Amino acid sequence: MTDTSHSAPPPMQKAGGNPLTKLLKATEIDTRLLGMLGALLLIWVGFHVYGALFNNGGAFLTPRNLWNLSVQTSSIGIMATGMVLVIVTRNIDLSVGSLIGVTGMAMGILQVDILPNILGIGHWSIWIITTLFGIALGALIGALHGWLIAYRKIPSFIVTLGGLMVWRGMAFIANGGKTISPVDSTFALLGGGPYGAIGSTGSWIVGLLACAGIVFLLISGRAGRRKHDFPLRPLWAEYFLGAVGCGAVIGAVLLVNAYPWPIGIVRAYIRDNGLEADPDTLFISHGFAIPVLILIGVGIVMTILMTRTRFGRYVFAIGGNPEAAALAGINTKMMTTKIFALMGALTGLAAVIASARLNSATNALGTLDELYVIAAAVIGGTSLAGGLGTIYGAILGALVMQSLQSGMVLIGFDASIQRIVVGLVLVLAVYLDNVYNSRRK
Repeated sequence: MTDTSHSAPPPMQKAGGNPLTKLLKATEIDTRLLGMLGALLLIWVGFHVYGALFNNGGAFLTPRNLWNLSVQTSSIGIMATGMVLVIVTRNIDLSVGSLIGVTGMAMGILQVDILPNILGIGHWSIWIITTLFGIALGALIGALHGWLIAYRKIPSFIVTLGGLMVWRGMAFIANGGKTISPVDSTFALLGGGPYGAIGSTGSWIVGLLACAGIVFLLISGRAGRRKHDFPLRPLWAEYFLGAVGCGAVIGAVLLVNAYPWPIGIVRAYIRDNGLEADPDTLFISHGFAIPVLILIGVGIVMTILMTRTRFGRYVFAIGGNPEAAALAGINTKMMTTKIFALMGALTGLAAVIASARLNSATNALGTLDELYVIAAAVIGGTSLAGGLGTIYGAILGALVMQSLQSGMVLIGFDASIQRIVVGLVLVLAVYLDNVYNSRRK
C-alpha cells in the first residue's frame, strides 16, 4: 500500500528552496560559526587593503604575517578553551594574565637558577621538568581560586580580581622585577621560530593525518546515526563537509610551507651543518609551529572533554541551572574547583609558550591577557548567562582578537587606539550575545 502521508512537502521543505538555506540545513553547519568566519575574513581583507592603499603595500595576507599570527594566537587560544568552562558555569577568571606572569617567572627561575646547578647546564630534562612544574603550579593556583569560590562562597569576580593583583605582585617580588634570560634552548623551541617548527615534510604528515581524521569522523558519525536511527545527512552533504575540511587543512599546509626561513638563519644552518649550498636559493619552509600544534591538540582534547565525557555534561548542567544540578547529585563545589584547576593548568601551559617565545621570563608577561581571553570566549559564542559555549568558537574568537591586534600594529595604530578598539569589540560581542540569546529563547 502506498503511503500518502508525505505527498505534500512540509512548510520547512518549501522554505528550503533557497540554496544557502538548503546547504546549511543539509550540512548542519553552525550559522554562528559562519558569521565568525565571515567577520574574520572581513578583518583580514580590510587590514590588507588598508595597508595596500595607505602603507605602501599590503602585508597582512602574506605567509609570513599569517604564520606569525597563528603563533601569537596560540597562548590566548589555549587559555580561551579553559575560559569557556569557567564562563559556562556562570563564573569569570580575571587572574589569567597575572597567573601567566607568576608561572612564567617561576619557570624562569627554576630553569636558569636552580636546575642547572643540580643537573648541569643544558641537561636534557630541564625543559621537561620546567614545563611540568609550570602546568602544575598553574593548576595549584587555579584550584586555590576554585576552593575559595566553591567552599568559601566568595564570588569568582572578587577572588580572581584579587588574584590579578596578588600574582602580578608575586611575579615582581620573585626576582625583584628583573628579566630572566635566556631560557633553556630546548624549552625555547616550544615558543616557535624557525627551529620551533616541524618543517615542510612534517607539516604534510600532520595535514594528511588531519584529513584522514576528518574522513573517519564523517564515516563514524554517519554509522552512529544509522545505528541509533537518527536522521542522516544527504551523501552530497557528507562529501561537501569532507571536501571543505580537507581543503582547509591542505590550504593551511601550503600556507605555512610558503613561509621560508630568514636568509641569516639559512646561512647559519648551512655553516653549522657543513653544507654546500647557496643560501640565496635554498628554500627551507617553516611548516607548522610547535605552539600551533599544541593549541590544536588542546582544542581536540578539550572538545572531547566537553562533548564526550561525564565531566562535560556536568559543566553544562551546572551552567544551565546550578540548583537543579546540585539536586540531581552533582557535586557542584568539587566541579567548580576542578574547573578552575583546569583553567590554571591551561594558563600554565600558555605561560610555557609565552615565555619560550620571548626566550625570557619578565614581570610584564601576560599583561592584559585576561581581557583578550575573556573577549575570545565571548566572541566565540560562550554566553555570559551560562550553559552555552564551544571550544572551537573560543579558538576562533582568539584568532579574531589577535587578528585585530596584529592588524592595528601593522597599519601603525598606537597602543591606546588598540585598547579602545578591543574594548569596543568586547562590548559589541556581549551585546550580540544578548541579542542571540533573546531570539533563541
